[in-house]
Amino acid sequence: MRGNHHFQDHESRRRRDPFGWGPAFGPGFGPGGPGGRGRGGRGRRTRRGNVRAALLALLAERPMHGYEMIQELDSRTGGVWRPSPGSVYPTLQMLEDEGLITGTEQGGKRLFSLTETGRAEADAQTAAPWDEVTAAAGENALRGREAVGQLMGALHQVMAVGSEEQKARALDVVNDARRRVYGILADDPAAE
Repeated sequence: MRGNHHFQDHESRRRRDPFGWGPAFGPGFGPGGPGGRGRGGRGRRTRRGNVRAALLALLAERPMHGYEMIQELDSRTGGVWRPSPGSVYPTLQMLEDEGLITGTEQGGKRLFSLTETGRAEADAQTAAPWDEVTAAAGENALRGREAVGQLMGALHQVMAVGSEEQKARALDVVNDARRRVYGILADDPAAE
């Protein structure tokens, strides 16, 4: 039963660790909740973008490394779409096999750039692929991600340098905000 022992330890830690986004936050949160993709996944709430078209469009601007392209797509979509390395790197290999891009070693990383054929295909695209993703997500989803990010930054700062009283007050504010947001879903006029 040695293997089962590790599983039990992991599960008990997960239940106790609210920052693991596990069950401590209640039903529907964390891996396996609505939109979740299992343990450790970032749930998909918007449609996926066209990775192939996006990589060609990015490389039309300048040569880039694979991870740099992932970061760029994350940035251009306000965090709504961050393709995984498991979708980006095979697509880069496919584009290279098709003769649309070339990859050269530079400082231990592969730098990708368009070939003439690849540039022609990139130029034929009529819209930036990341614009489709952000349009599908909607303005409120983008604003919500930004607001949560700013709130987490402020909370992190208070928790890092605030007094115990300030930390307690900050947690009270966050908990009150959470209750009020759920109240909106319940059509509770007091939540407004």
